[in-house]
Amino acid sequence: MSLSKYEPIDPSRLRTYSAAKRAHKMSADQLAKLTPPGAGAADLLDSMPKLLGAAQFHSVADAMVAAHRGRRPIVWAMGGHVVKVGCTPIVVDLIERGIVTAIAMNGSTAIHDVELALLGATSEEVAETIRDGSFGMVRETLDFFGEAYNLAAAEGLGLGQAIGRALADRNGPHQQHSMVLAAHRAGIPATVHVAIGTDTVHVGPMADGGKIGEATMRDFRLVCAVVADLGASETGGPGGVWANIGSAVVLPEVFLKAVAAARNLGADLDAMVTANFDMLRHYRPSVNVVERPTTGNRGHSIIGHHEIILPLLRQAIIDKLHAEPDR
Repeated sequence: MSLSKYEPIDPSRLRTYSAAKRAHKMSADQLAKLTPPGAGAADLLDSMPKLLGAAQFHSVADAMVAAHRGRRPIVWAMGGHVVKVGCTPIVVDLIERGIVTAIAMNGSTAIHDVELALLGATSEEVAETIRDGSFGMVRETLDFFGEAYNLAAAEGLGLGQAIGRALADRNGPHQQHSMVLAAHRAGIPATVHVAIGTDTVHVGPMADGGKIGEATMRDFRLVCAVVADLGASETGGPGGVWANIGSAVVLPEVFLKAVAAARNLGADLDAMVTANFDMLRHYRPSVNVVERPTTGNRGHSIIGHHEIILPLLRQAIIDKLHAEPDR
């Protein structure tokens, strides 16, 4: 006598159907290709399985290629890690090629970009310097940003433009690697979005909260205009692309508010494509960049180390453009 009201099922009663009627999420034509020794970058990129992250990666590269061909904006919004892992030459190159048409950054990114240009090095050992009070107390960096704040206030500039102007007046040993200076020379927007108290340069005697606030507010209003241009052109076609690279909080929040302002003023952003590149899947980039602002599955998420993903992304873009240059 059974002590339970349940009896084992009878599997002979299960209904089955042919595999020919089943939808499949993976098929043989999506498999990875095996490249031979000495294969080139284009072969490696083409060898990726056409699935999940690799499919997302190529979708983003294709969107940037389409935006470039359609003369739509491509914005790279970057956290400081992009500089700290040595990827500024990639951004500078894409600016000089006319592919990246605007850059946005938080205060940390601007600091590392400036230090690399002027000192040839950046990024200190925080765990050590925070103990003796020397963290963030580099005189040259504090003085430079103080001068940039004063320039912005005197001439009514955004912070990114003021930093670009100040860098152009210097002769830093590695200024060719500055993203801000490259943007300044190319005449494209470079905006710096500061949360006061979060950056080392805010502790210096030349850090004026009023000047910083006014300059970064000008940049926010400028980036709202950039975001408003991310829709399709008047003749249709592809939209522009916003790529959030390594910013977990500040830039995703800036972007969401810029989208709200742009749509409030009548911008149609339905054709806009967004992408988030980071080593971890964070909440704000996921919802504020990839999900909420987009329509029609135009938001993408690529997880991986910037020092691996960004060189691959640049190569994919220029290879795709080279393959069909007159398209």
